[in-house]
Amino acid sequence: MSTLYIVATPIGNLEDLTLRALRILKEVDFVLCEDTRVTRKLLEHYQINTPTLSFHQHSTGLEIDKLLSLIREGKNLALVTDAGTPGVSDPGGVLVEQVIKQFDNQVKIEAIPGPSALTAAISVSGLPLDKFLFLGFLPHKKGRQTLLKKISESEYPIVLYESVHRIGKLLDELNGLASLAPASPSQGGRERSGQDYQLVVCRELTKKFETVYRGTVEEVRSQLKPEEVKGEFVVIIHR
Repeated sequence: MSTLYIVATPIGNLEDLTLRALRILKEVDFVLCEDTRVTRKLLEHYQINTPTLSFHQHSTGLEIDKLLSLIREGKNLALVTDAGTPGVSDPGGVLVEQVIKQFDNQVKIEAIPGPSALTAAISVSGLPLDKFLFLGFLPHKKGRQTLLKKISESEYPIVLYESVHRIGKLLDELNGLASLAPASPSQGGRERSGQDYQLVVCRELTKKFETVYRGTVEEVRSQLKPEEVKGEFVVIIHR
């Protein structure tokens, strides 16, 4: 029986690769990468010589068929993303779905858990997050306003990812949403203001310049210096 391993890799600090992940990456026949250049740096760091193959959001049906053919030949594959856990805001779930459809229980799909920006941010947030909604990356244009409306109406905290190019725009949008959101019973029916949302914004998690910003929208905006607007952000929205 072939095995498809879903392997979590470091989101920044290379020391975060688990011993189990290290062993699997050495033992499989191929490592499937979102970007082979990124993954090659990790493999070279640990002196792993396993061949790599490309699998990303633009992979065609023909390319996926080639990967499925490897499984038919009895090959063991490890799926990784550029950073973190495959299947979270990346196309990993597409391959898993196809393997299930094609092979049912004839192929083992095994999770090799580890780093995730989502869980890392939650762990340091200091907010009650036993229940939350995860929205991944908001769309750039189409559908963005719809999801922002869901954020304003949600009874649960929201966790989402945002890019360096849109973090400022997101803060502006959240400030606007806060003023329009309906008041909660605990507020005695008064209108919300931009001061009512409590944010935790994490940048460069596990890296040298890791920073966590906490406060209202305006407080986070004042803390976020222009020279620090780099990398990807995890944003937690609580009210």
